[in-house]
Amino acid sequence: MLTPEGTCWLNIADTYCGTGSKAQHTDPKYPKGRNGQQVAVNHRAPGCKPKDLIGIPWLVALALRGDGWYLRSSIIWYKTNPMPESCKDRPTRCYEYVFLLTKSKKYYYDWQAIAEPIAPATAGRLKSGVGKGNKYSVTVPGQNQPQKINRPREKGAYADEMISPVRSRRNVWQINNVAYRGGHFAAFPPKLAETCILAGCPVGGIVLDPFLGSGTTAAAAKHLSRRYIGIELNPGYCDLAKQRIDGNSKKMKGRMCV
Repeated sequence: MLTPEGTCWLNIADTYCGTGSKAQHTDPKYPKGRNGQQVAVNHRAPGCKPKDLIGIPWLVALALRGDGWYLRSSIIWYKTNPMPESCKDRPTRCYEYVFLLTKSKKYYYDWQAIAEPIAPATAGRLKSGVGKGNKYSVTVPGQNQPQKINRPREKGAYADEMISPVRSRRNVWQINNVAYRGGHFAAFPPKLAETCILAGCPVGGIVLDPFLGSGTTAAAAKHLSRRYIGIELNPGYCDLAKQRIDGNSKKMKGRMCV
């Protein structure tokens, strides 16, 4: 159960309608199906024609919002090394969605833990201050002087102190896939889990992953001094996750996502 100040980070991929009708295709590593299924269930989708992109991430996000969740952010997880696709009638997919959802208006979010550095050119503009004729030098009704919009006019050492070297992380995260030799076909990179945990869970808090898989989230939580709970239907994946959590907690030591 999510605490009132807790956050939910949802990563879900999209798919196309119609691909499930191509015989009895399953993952070659698991001929009986990853969770017992024999045929993909996307051969029919209400309102979709064959080859339509279904839009599963947004359908789920909007359904959760309608169920009372606060839909706080849609994040693009951008990968420069996506899985290759053989299709020739559309672009290759290179991103997935990550949604930030909460149960309350106010919740824990540590923006500084995942802040990103400002560009050198931005720092230079801030140090130079705002001059006359600049588009930011505008008069606001009720004010006697142009507003600086968080851009200090002071130069020198004082300006360096006034300028923050970081900015709030934007909602496009470039995180590449990483190799994983274990028996799981869809293990996502630890850096993705680390980023969500750092932002949404305080040190000592509890991270719940209801789809544990290979244990990436639990290993990241352990490395970042958070407690964790994992739920997984596949007994084979449970054994795999235990091995990965014990092994990766040492390998990941000292490697942070920011």
